[in-house]
Amino acid sequence: MANAPESQGLLIAAYGRQFIVQTTEGERLVCVTRARNHDFAVGDQTVIRATGGGCGVIETRLARRNEFKRSDARRTKVLAANLDAVACVIAPDPPFSEALLMRVLASAHEAGIEPAIIVNKSDLLEASARIEPRLEVYQRLGYRLFKIAPGPDPGGAAQTVHPWLAGRLTAVVGQSGMGKSTLINALVPGADLATQSISEALGTGRHTTTFTKAFQLPNDGWIIDSPGFQEFVLGHLSDSQLAHSIPEIREYMGACRFSNCRHLEEPDCAVRAAVANGSIDARRMQIWRELIGDVRRL
Repeated sequence: MANAPESQGLLIAAYGRQFIVQTTEGERLVCVTRARNHDFAVGDQTVIRATGGGCGVIETRLARRNEFKRSDARRTKVLAANLDAVACVIAPDPPFSEALLMRVLASAHEAGIEPAIIVNKSDLLEASARIEPRLEVYQRLGYRLFKIAPGPDPGGAAQTVHPWLAGRLTAVVGQSGMGKSTLINALVPGADLATQSISEALGTGRHTTTFTKAFQLPNDGWIIDSPGFQEFVLGHLSDSQLAHSIPEIREYMGACRFSNCRHLEEPDCAVRAAVANGSIDARRMQIWRELIGDVRRL
């Protein structure tokens, strides 16, 4: 099929060196890449060539608008590309990691992607009451926040979130145990069957869920579901990029004595003064110290 015509398509699933691409005509092809080029992520717009039997080859990918990624000392992993939004799923039980939440939001900010927080399991009233003071901090900072309970009320959860997802490509991410799969199933009826179908097409086994895949919504949107994680390192960000990704630090830019202030121990630091007088949340600034520590180590 070397002479087969090229077509464009959206990369909707990635597992190792295999990918599924949905063409602009709606056909889904299991694809490999040329040579050793594996620099692809769900959300990429690609140029492919069909090879027959429902298979194809990715010839190239088009330029990305953005990359949502994390990185450590060994590598940078692009979780998704060309996003309009990132939704971080948290829950009151088990307790969510605020440090991980702050890292996800910072990565989205740095990439120029609109973030939101989806609070799952909001029907757990006592546990929800315990985290409410922390949620209020993020609301005051201007983050969009949705409270849902897709377990007992999948229809209500979908109705709450669907308008924000309409017409967008959104990555839904979160640490393990937050109920992200329950949310995906509420948003995409039949998501389990779709995952099984993709898994079988990729040859990864009937019950494999540890790969990234995109689901089309009934409102012209797409959501990207990736495996849950327990850490989210931002080694690819410089001190300056990290500072610009934190709203309350960004607000005080230029007010410190030193232009390269890290807001740690430097004298005449406007950010630390704001923490002292209660204008900036102390817990988030403690996490800021941890973030800077990550950058130093990496």
